[in-house]
Amino acid sequence: MAGITPKENFLKLAHGGHPEYVPVFTMMGTPYLGEVADVMMVPPLYDSTQFVDGGTDMWGVKYIAAEGTARATMPDTGIVLLPEIEDWSKVLKFPKANEFDWEKTYEKQLNDFHIDRERSAVKVGPGLMPFQELVALMGFEGGLTALYTDPDEVKAMLNAMVDHIEPYFEKMLDVYKPDIWSLGDDTCAKTTPFFSPAIYEDVFLPIYKRLTRPAVERGIPVAFHICGKIDEFTDYMVDFGVQITDPIQEINSVPRLKERYKGKMSFCGGWEWALHMPGDYPNYDEEALRQSVRDIIDKNAPGGAYAFYHSGLVSYFGDPVIEEVKRIVRDEAHWYGRKVYGYTGD
Repeated sequence: MAGITPKENFLKLAHGGHPEYVPVFTMMGTPYLGEVADVMMVPPLYDSTQFVDGGTDMWGVKYIAAEGTARATMPDTGIVLLPEIEDWSKVLKFPKANEFDWEKTYEKQLNDFHIDRERSAVKVGPGLMPFQELVALMGFEGGLTALYTDPDEVKAMLNAMVDHIEPYFEKMLDVYKPDIWSLGDDTCAKTTPFFSPAIYEDVFLPIYKRLTRPAVERGIPVAFHICGKIDEFTDYMVDFGVQITDPIQEINSVPRLKERYKGKMSFCGGWEWALHMPGDYPNYDEEALRQSVRDIIDKNAPGGAYAFYHSGLVSYFGDPVIEEVKRIVRDEAHWYGRKVYGYTGD
């Protein structure tokens, strides 16, 4: 098919479909050579500054920006807002939503971020990561302990959070008319989940179903972000409507997952900077970088249901080399991804 747009090509991944060329997933919408397959739009529903050099999220968790993560933010581990889960109703903040003109705000965001809806798939989502918010409020040890000792209180808190934001889902869907409903939750470490499938099914699966139901009912593809070794949770993901998932770190076997969920789910990722970063970085071999991209695409692309994504390609703040490394990796993925299926539309 000649002349397919990046959006059309990316949306072929829904239901585990076969694109015309290997898409490059962007998470937030960083273009390359004028192409961006998918871009996130965020309605300003609540005041939140956690992604702008620190601040607090909508539930009151303080975030800090670290030099070693290129100013990416994370919860301040020195502050535990919720030492005991049974106190959640006394501690948790339920912020008042901002008042704004939805239609005008949507149009302004389109213009401000130069989003071409004909060429880029737009993602919006509920903005709640249940497990990550639990451990942000309680600390990692506290959150995991609460899941084992008092799961009913955890469920009560998470359902109260969804109760608070759920009334706005339909408005987001009506005004933004997203191509993809996007959410996520990092419930897995690199080699194993943080908790058992039984806890996932009891505590989190019902919450995820609430977060995805409005999109599923409208037939909008659901994308889900989950890091780490995800095998034990993927059946549940299909159950609550996930059709596209990222970032699929190399610990996972993409070919095996594709065979297991053929016609149901596609996978974005497969390349990790941590595994390909030279030991003497900032020195690097450009051809070795490009070959690593080709190897990953050759491994994961056959049969479709796959988009390339460079997971974890960050460095310390002010690193003068990392942007060129990103360009090389994205450049190889862009052009080589067109070769593997014989695409001739450019």
